[in-house]
Amino acid sequence: MNKKDAKKRIDELKSITAYHAKRYYDEDNPEISDFEYDMLMLELRNLEKEYPDLITSDSLTQHVGGTVKEGFEKVEHEIPLQSLQDIFDFEELYAFDERTKKALDSSEEKEDSLDGTYNKKISYVVETKIDGLSVSLEYKNGVFVRGATRGNGLVGEDITDNLKTIKNIPKKLKEPINITVRGEVFIGKKEFEEMNSEREENEEPLFANARNAAAGSLRQLDSSIAASRPLDIYIFNVQKCESINFTSHIESLKYLEKIGFNVNPVKVLCKNIPEVIKQIEKIGEDRENLTFGIDGAVVKVDDLKQREILGTNFKTPKWAIAYKYPPEQKETLLKDITFQVGRTGAITPMAILEPVKVAGSTISKTTLHNEDFIKEKDLRIGDIVLIQKAGDVIPEVVGVKKEKRNGTEKVFEMPKKCPVCGADAIREEGESAVRCIGIECPAKQYRNILHFASREAMNIKGLGDSIIEEFLNRNMISNISDLYNLKLEDIASLKKDGKKFAQNLIDSINESKNNEFYRLLNGLGIRHIGVKAAKQLAKKYKNIDTLQNATVADLLQIEDMGEIMAQSIFDFFSQNQTKDLIQKLKNQGINMQEEEKENTDNRFEGMIFVLTGGLENYSRKEAEEIIENFGGKTSSSVSKKTTYVLAGEDSGSKLQKAQSLGISVITEKEFLEMIK
Repeated sequence: MNKKDAKKRIDELKSITAYHAKRYYDEDNPEISDFEYDMLMLELRNLEKEYPDLITSDSLTQHVGGTVKEGFEKVEHEIPLQSLQDIFDFEELYAFDERTKKALDSSEEKEDSLDGTYNKKISYVVETKIDGLSVSLEYKNGVFVRGATRGNGLVGEDITDNLKTIKNIPKKLKEPINITVRGEVFIGKKEFEEMNSEREENEEPLFANARNAAAGSLRQLDSSIAASRPLDIYIFNVQKCESINFTSHIESLKYLEKIGFNVNPVKVLCKNIPEVIKQIEKIGEDRENLTFGIDGAVVKVDDLKQREILGTNFKTPKWAIAYKYPPEQKETLLKDITFQVGRTGAITPMAILEPVKVAGSTISKTTLHNEDFIKEKDLRIGDIVLIQKAGDVIPEVVGVKKEKRNGTEKVFEMPKKCPVCGADAIREEGESAVRCIGIECPAKQYRNILHFASREAMNIKGLGDSIIEEFLNRNMISNISDLYNLKLEDIASLKKDGKKFAQNLIDSINESKNNEFYRLLNGLGIRHIGVKAAKQLAKKYKNIDTLQNATVADLLQIEDMGEIMAQSIFDFFSQNQTKDLIQKLKNQGINMQEEEKENTDNRFEGMIFVLTGGLENYSRKEAEEIIENFGGKTSSSVSKKTTYVLAGEDSGSKLQKAQSLGISVITEKEFLEMIK
């Protein structure tokens, strides 16, 4: 490649790597695999090595990726948190060893060695390269005082409150020492799988890998998010210690364990590079048995005086290097595609594979995510596919060997009916998921019942998630209507001395029979229909029978009712399962009609209110009900149609937008005057 072409490619690579670094470090939402990113960086580094005069300061080879997120205090690292140079074969490891020997041999400080050189005295420590977020922890007199992200290596983010939620970070050390250490926050393999399974059931976006889940958790302004995630940490370096002069890295790690730190469990002292290679290979063989994800092995000079002599570059230390394992891929047969129905009704296609061992695990099935994923990769039943494990945890189909097709392969189609209950399976415009809309589908019952009992729906006090799980597990209920058949003695058997709890729950279930009609409509869980729309439907149609007979065209006559909402309502009430459930609820005596209220005070008719900030005298829901009872409407966003913005304490962007549009802003005191 000539210099002109090299410059063009370097500019392209700088732009591409900067984009993906931002996705990885700042947004914790990567678009490509670590291996693909590493290959881009390797190409950039090699081109810059060949044409050093083309190196510029904006290249990621010259600085650490990552910035300080808005909302966090900046922390200047007294000792920079550098990154490591990556290598991908053992030849580069030998080259690193030769550079290290040469640098030490040419230094003036040789008197400690027997033969006048450092060559025969270089020992290396090999550690696992944990796939997480690098942080520094600062202790004063043995007490944890501050923690920060790496950021750009020189300046990071103060995430002390988030780090305090991690149980393996000691709040107080066993010795009253001033020390700063560096560690890696991560989420274990098992914990990551469980967390993603739960997110899938709740129809939340899945984390791409454990590293980004950990990083995203730590870089939240709300520390309760970090507290809710299974975060862990391993310490791997002393950054600064005022009172102890360690002579070796291994010595420092043993001391850290002694005073209470959770230190990287894989740390092996090696006398030479052949021993280093042997250990790297062993880590590679054992990596599937590790409880945490790794993306390589780190090789460090053990002697701290030698490290001082070797020094650092602008971005990386000269005394350490990271060996990156290539992702292992295997071919296997895609025998079939089956379906898994989640608690929200999302139907997920699953690949049934000829069992194949990948990265130490036998893979026989994996998710194919959705219909678009299958079409994008042109997967067919009977194909030979490529499998790899993402982040050493999740098996995934990464490609298909089309050249191996023989004509017997079958084109895949998503089902039109739910494979569990037979109800319609619908994919709405703009969505990737196909969903079962059957309200009595066994796969959906937990979520259906939980929503039905929720505060804004039927408000059945005492019927929480764990009780519902117990009812279902014991086959005490199988759908919503079964709640009204529960017996006092059955509920009481769930708890020690449970009679009082059982009586309270029975009373709350019976009270729910007389709820307002809109609560039942909201409780049925019609997709896209919340409290506000449920109130509109109840007001318009007065009873369940009239609503069941409404056409899409009829529903579209309701103000603010869009086509998607109208179609969703029509489809829901067209299902036999819906008709069956409603009849069962009728038989139980559930109120299914709107109580006629004579409202003579429509002082807010034609007005639209937007609420922002906290109110002293009312909850937001209570204030909205007052407005609606006076004939007004509420909205969640400010527009030119807004009549008033009711601004409480700590009002945010809605208040600013109202002021910019010239919308009338009222205080709670003024609102109280308006509703007298």
